[in-house]
Amino acid sequence: MFSHKRADFGEDFLFGAATAAYQIEGGQTDGRGSSIWDTFSATPGNVHNGETGKIACDHYNRWPEDLDLLADGGFDAYRFSFSWPRLIPEGVGTVNQKGIDFYDRLIDGMLERGLKPFATLYHWDLPSALQDKGGWLNRDIANWFAEYAVLVQSRFGDRLETTATINEPWCVAFLSHMLGVHAPGYRDIRAAARASHHVLLAHGTAINAMRAEGGKNLGIVCNFEVAQGATGKPEDMGAARLWDGIFNRWYLDGLFKGKYPADVLAHFAPHMPDEFAEDMAVVSTPLDWFGVNYYTRGLYEHAPERGAFPLRKVDGPLEKTAIGWEIFPEGLEEILTRISADYTDIPLYVTENGMAEVEGTDDPRRVAYYDGHLGAVLAAKRRGADVRGYFGWSLLDNYEWAEGYDKRFGLVHVDYKTQKRTPKSSYRAFQSLLTGANRSRVA
Repeated sequence: MFSHKRADFGEDFLFGAATAAYQIEGGQTDGRGSSIWDTFSATPGNVHNGETGKIACDHYNRWPEDLDLLADGGFDAYRFSFSWPRLIPEGVGTVNQKGIDFYDRLIDGMLERGLKPFATLYHWDLPSALQDKGGWLNRDIANWFAEYAVLVQSRFGDRLETTATINEPWCVAFLSHMLGVHAPGYRDIRAAARASHHVLLAHGTAINAMRAEGGKNLGIVCNFEVAQGATGKPEDMGAARLWDGIFNRWYLDGLFKGKYPADVLAHFAPHMPDEFAEDMAVVSTPLDWFGVNYYTRGLYEHAPERGAFPLRKVDGPLEKTAIGWEIFPEGLEEILTRISADYTDIPLYVTENGMAEVEGTDDPRRVAYYDGHLGAVLAAKRRGADVRGYFGWSLLDNYEWAEGYDKRFGLVHVDYKTQKRTPKSSYRAFQSLLTGANRSRVA
């Protein structure tokens, strides 16, 4: 069990769990269009064992059971994402009524169980038809995304507690267009530079479009990593500083200062859209709240042979999760206090935090991981960070992108053959924290 009490966090602090549409829904039917993850995962060599999200956790059909797990665990809120191709199969134009109906049922189901809906518009499942037009490399995506955002606002906005535009723009841009790990799998600096700008331009354009429709409680979710030098040598510290710019400051500076960091821009400048500087007022459109995803730290060394970005990540000495990420709770405190001190005083939410662990329902290391990171949240609050909530990743074991079904982040175990859900020890720890109960009516 956790060493903390719910009262430690304050009366209005929210606890939730998070998921994403492609990772859990399945249900590639009822008019849902193709997404870039459908095609990326179907391409040999991209995903562990060639696995896809075609069925995933079958949440499309089993959502009542999954919402019951959240309610029974004592959670206050559920962070979920809409599937753009389920709502607008071609990305723009004709709306899929069966998709609208699904999210109507899902959101009403949350409200019936007393769960606050924390929605994300884009968690990486771009409609394939828009990828055919250039995807995040096409400046027009700002307007395509705004059209989609207005649809969500008009159909569901009155029932949503918060709406985030983009989940983890670094992953959308750099991981997917420079490193090639995620869909669409590019390894191209020009693509990465343009996607890194267009994803933030689309975000700002969508915020303005939703506000024009009466949207409230609007934000974005970014992921952060504490970047440290592998040694104290100046060149290694410089490598860590550059990675901090690529991973953290590009998005923080763009969103909150209306300019990109000079050290990263020096590498991206020859490849940026000509008019990018004129867009920065839209990029930095004021937000109502800001979401922080945090998992680990990274150690970096200078690697001049790497060309455009002369750095290399090295293996660290700390205990690691099953996906190989170091367990470093202090980093969450550092990130939250840094954002509050240097960038913004708007409310913060920890919108993802969790760890991959081995198969099974007995997960004491995950319990310890969460306990340590909850302690980091409390430490950040004591230092003045206005943290309003915490969402564990993830409610369910699910489709972990390029890792397929090999890595399990869930508070609830999923047998992918039978779709049986079984709460883990980590779920019970949250249940005890949030309700005082140690048993559940959910088998």
